[in-house]
Amino acid sequence: MNKNPGVYILQSTKNHRYYVGSTNNIERRFEEHQRGKVRATKYLTPVELKIFFPVNTLKAARQIEFRIKKLKSKNTIEKIIKDKKIIIANDYLDFTCLNSGG
Repeated sequence: MNKNPGVYILQSTKNHRYYVGSTNNIERRFEEHQRGKVRATKYLTPVELKIFFPVNTLKAARQIEFRIKKLKSKNTIEKIIKDKKIIIANDYLDFTCLNSGG
């Protein structure tokens, strides 16, 4: 299995809503979203992968995902996609994006 932990942002092409998630295999997880196998995005399909930020561990990915979701801000998510950087409070996380659809 491809072990590549990271945080990703999807956007529904149906209603333009965003979804933030984390995984250790982006290819598999994206396919699960597209096929409607993920409850949170089942009715948002089709979705587009806007950005993927690789991190060292799945635990780190889950922590970053939680912090982004806690903000509940469409503007923040759009800024992350545009700038290809995650800035939360006083923390500054700068990742190279592996995939960006936007």
